[in-house]
Amino acid sequence: MATLPKKESRAPNTCLGLDTNYGDGLEREHSRKPDHKRPEHYGVGDPTTPFSSDGSHLSSRGRISKWFWDLAEEGYRTYHMDEYDEDKNPNGIINLGTSENKLCFDLLSSRLSQSDMLQVKPSLLQYPDWRGHLFLREEVARFLSFYCRSPAPLKPENVVVLNGCASLFSALATVLCEVGEAFLIPAPYYGAITQHVYLYGNVQLVCVYLDSEVTGLDTRPFQLTVEKLEVALQGANAEGVKVKGLILINPQNPLGDIYSPGELREYLEFAKRHELHVVVDEVYMLSVFEESLGYHSVLSLERLPDPQRTHVMWATSKDFGMSGLRFGTLYTENRDVATAVASLCRYHGLSGLVQHQVAQLLQDRDWINQVYLPENHARLKAAHAYVSGELRALGIPFLSRGAGFFIWVDLRKYLPKATFEEERLLWRRFLDKKVLLSFGKAFECKEPGWFRLVFSDKAHRLRLGMQRIRKVLTGTLRVAEDPPSSRTQEPRGQHI
Repeated sequence: MATLPKKESRAPNTCLGLDTNYGDGLEREHSRKPDHKRPEHYGVGDPTTPFSSDGSHLSSRGRISKWFWDLAEEGYRTYHMDEYDEDKNPNGIINLGTSENKLCFDLLSSRLSQSDMLQVKPSLLQYPDWRGHLFLREEVARFLSFYCRSPAPLKPENVVVLNGCASLFSALATVLCEVGEAFLIPAPYYGAITQHVYLYGNVQLVCVYLDSEVTGLDTRPFQLTVEKLEVALQGANAEGVKVKGLILINPQNPLGDIYSPGELREYLEFAKRHELHVVVDEVYMLSVFEESLGYHSVLSLERLPDPQRTHVMWATSKDFGMSGLRFGTLYTENRDVATAVASLCRYHGLSGLVQHQVAQLLQDRDWINQVYLPENHARLKAAHAYVSGELRALGIPFLSRGAGFFIWVDLRKYLPKATFEEERLLWRRFLDKKVLLSFGKAFECKEPGWFRLVFSDKAHRLRLGMQRIRKVLTGTLRVAEDPPSSRTQEPRGQHI
């Protein structure tokens, strides 16, 4: 049985910015530690602390915007300059770092090419209601009512549509927070949210650091609890940071965690006690491919603890594999929030033609339920089974919950010094061998050595990508010494 190496004892400076049976859970009996307080429970900071000024033709905001771009896009610029193509560039870079579903283009192309998608009416070429055309908001309300299993029909007047969840995060940060205020967010988290809330709103994130070790009353690795939220909130307040809300991603990115109804209610009750807004990103809600898992939207709960401070977002980018279509939607019962976000939709709106296509897609329940979702889940499950099997064969521990497009891979034993510098060097070796992954620091993981590996791709690209990963890891001579006692194993009972 492989062991897991020591972790760096130091938490990241900021939270802003951006299996012998190897399986899907960390072994609980052997990894459980005595309860003790740690200094790395939360992180507060300015994402631009390491910012170095350049670009004399730009304003200070422009220079920061450019800095964010340069910081975040290094790997992707390299990839786009040398992108793998089976015929034109077979030695190009395989992208297993971007969370996109590339498995169902055939189904989507067929559906989006049908005649009902191609209608052009005069009203679609004119300025719309900035909240979105009424016909689309009505369809979104019906769609979310059905798939979120809401106790009562959702209302079109509580729906706002705009071009993706990135814009939604930016808009909500701007209308809910004053400059310099903050959201709590469990970490690791999808790191681009840092940029989304900071660039327009100058809003910070306070990380609630989660640990791979199962300690105290935890039942799984990287578990979010109300106690951890309380510690982070108190710590931020003590540092003079005003926290206005909590961001939850469900299913979670990059962990794939699914919050139970009980957990969701506990988080919402915590927020209500402290008068915090809760922004719930449910962009992967239809991408739960393990049949044994039961996903529950926050909109499925009876009587939300604080409906005026609960705001839910969803988009077609993940569940329908259409990240290029740029459709996102907000559902909130707070009419003031909806109106304020709608005002910003002047800059983040959708064309009328796209609104028509999305409405036609969302209302086609027969195609979604009988064709798309069963096939998409089957393809996701097969791709996941292949990659997880390859990781087991390599002796690499990992976490995966059966939701989303990614596996959270533990490569800590390949970091001799257990530092983020070593993590980035390993990431660079992958890129040099023409495979792009995402390293843990990009998700503000406090433990160096975790990587996110996206498996929602065609079989031939996955095979080639895993071959290249194998070459890097088998060619890494130095392995961290003195590993901790925690090990990985197949989960007992239900697949979590």
